[in-house]
Amino acid sequence: MDQQQTRGAKPALRSLTAIGGAIAAAVAVMVGVVLAFVFAATVVVVGLMLSLLVGLAAFAIRAGRLGRRKASAGPDDGIIEARHLGGHHWVAYGWNERA
Repeated sequence: MDQQQTRGAKPALRSLTAIGGAIAAAVAVMVGVVLAFVFAATVVVVGLMLSLLVGLAAFAIRAGRLGRRKASAGPDDGIIEARHLGGHHWVAYGWNERA
């Protein structure tokens, strides 16, 4: 009988606590939604930064390959050896050996 008296004794307080609980639940849901958007935006930003980093790495690898290709070109780079004999006289070597 004590339980019935405590339940029925303060109905206004019970309805206020129900309203307060509903408001607290709504606020908790709103905070959860805001945090979900913040974390989703964070994931998007990290993904963009990762794709930028992968793109820069691809450009660096491509530039390295191109640099090695130019460095290993060897004697067929269009330059011939020449010696200055004095005045306007020059002697070129190797120009007639090219195919």
